[in-house]
Amino acid sequence: MSGSKKMTLRVQSSEGTNRVEVLHSDVTAKLFERVYETFHLNTFGFSLHKDRAHKEEIISSKSRQLREYGLQHGDMIYMSPVNGAVLFDQPSTSIETNKSFGMETEPSTSSASLVPSKGLKKQNVPQEDDIDLQLYQMSGNIQRQRDEKLCRHNSKGCCVHCSPLEPWDENYLKEHNIKHISFHSYLRKMTSGKFISLDELSCKIKPGCKEHPPWPRGICSTCQPGAVTLNRQPYRHVDNVLLEHAAPVDRFLAYWRATGHQRIGFLYGQYESHPDVPLGIRSRVAAIYEPPQECSRDHIALAPDDKEQLLNEIAARLGLRRVGWVFTDLMPLDLAAGTVKKVRGMDTHFLSAQECIMAGHYQNQHPNACRHASSGYFGSKFVTVCVTGDSENQIHLEGYQVSGQCAALVRDDILVPTRDAPDLGYIRDCTPQQYVPDVYYKVGI
Repeated sequence: MSGSKKMTLRVQSSEGTNRVEVLHSDVTAKLFERVYETFHLNTFGFSLHKDRAHKEEIISSKSRQLREYGLQHGDMIYMSPVNGAVLFDQPSTSIETNKSFGMETEPSTSSASLVPSKGLKKQNVPQEDDIDLQLYQMSGNIQRQRDEKLCRHNSKGCCVHCSPLEPWDENYLKEHNIKHISFHSYLRKMTSGKFISLDELSCKIKPGCKEHPPWPRGICSTCQPGAVTLNRQPYRHVDNVLLEHAAPVDRFLAYWRATGHQRIGFLYGQYESHPDVPLGIRSRVAAIYEPPQECSRDHIALAPDDKEQLLNEIAARLGLRRVGWVFTDLMPLDLAAGTVKKVRGMDTHFLSAQECIMAGHYQNQHPNACRHASSGYFGSKFVTVCVTGDSENQIHLEGYQVSGQCAALVRDDILVPTRDAPDLGYIRDCTPQQYVPDVYYKVGI
C-alpha cells in the first residue's frame, strides 16, 4: 500500500542531525517516540517544526498522520526544547533550574553520601496521567500575529500588541466563548512561579482532638470543619467530550428506541490535549459499556457486575480506561418524526440533584492524581454525559462535571436528593451521629 511506505526523515537538533525511519501512515506521536529513542533524550519536552523559523509545527497526536503534514522521504525537520527543558545529558550543579513547570526534582545521587531532607517528596506518589505530564511540558502561552495597524516594529520584533498571552487571559476567553479556564491554566495562574498545595474540601470533624470528649459531647474550633459557601468553580478538569464514532451511541440508544426505558452506560476512552482551549484536556470516547441494570421509563437501578474487573483489564490492554458515564432522559414527542421532548434547560434544570450526587460519587471513585495536592489527588476527570432533547426536539448529548465542593458534600454524605423537586438538593441536619457544617449559597450563582 502506498500509504504504508517507509520514509527517512532528517532531524536537526543542537547536538547534530540524525535520521529516523517512519511509515507514511504513522501518527505524529510515533515520530516523537522515534526521535526520543534515536537522540537518547531525557524528556519529551521538545517540539518539531518543518521549517527553521519554527512556524510550521508538527503537533504530537495519536490520530493525525504524518501524511497530513505533507512530509516526504528525505525531508528535514527541526527539533527545539520547550520551556527551557534540557533534552541531552550534560553536567550540571543544579537540577531544579533545568526542570519545566510542575516537574518534580529528585536528589542527586552523584555524591558519596546523602543527607535526608524534609523537603523531599514522599515515596509511592500516585502516577499522573500521560496528558498531565504532556501539558506540564507545554508553555501554554497564546501566540499572536503581528498587528499591522498597532505594531511599529519589524517582523522579528515584539510589543504589547503581539506578545503572547497567558492561558488564562480573560479577554481571549471571552472572545472565544470559553466559560471556564482549563485545570492546567488554573495551576499556572495560581503558582506564577510559586509553590502551592491543593487540598480537597472536608466536611468531617478532624479526628484525634484530645481537648474535649468526642462529638456530640464536645467540639472545638480546631477539629470543627469550617462553613461551606457554594461558589462557581472557575476551572474544569475536562474541557470537551468527543465520541470517536456514532455507532456506539446508536447501539446505546437502540434499547430506548425498542422499549422506551432509560439506560445507563460507562464511557471508555482516553484523555488527550484539546486544541480549542489553552492547556485544555479532551476526553475521547471509543466505546460504551452497559452494565447489568433494571430499567423503566423513569427509573434505573444498577445491579452488581461480576465482569467489571475483567472488563477493565481488557480495556487497559486496548489502551482504554473508564472516563465517564452516560445516561438517557428521553421522552418521545412524535414517533413518526423521531422527535423527543425538551425537559431540561435554564427554566427547569440541567442535572437533577440525584444525577449530581451520582456524578459526585463517580468522580470520588476516580480521583485525579496531582503533584500539587498534599494527598496526591485533587479533583477528577470523570465526566457525565446526559442524552436528552434539545430546543429543536432532537436527541442531544450534553457533558457535565460537578464541582469539587459538590463532590466533597457527596463524599461526606451531606447532600441528599429531594422527593418532589428533582432540581433541588437537601443538606442533612446535624445529628448525634454526624456533625454537618453550615452550607451557604448565593442566589444566581
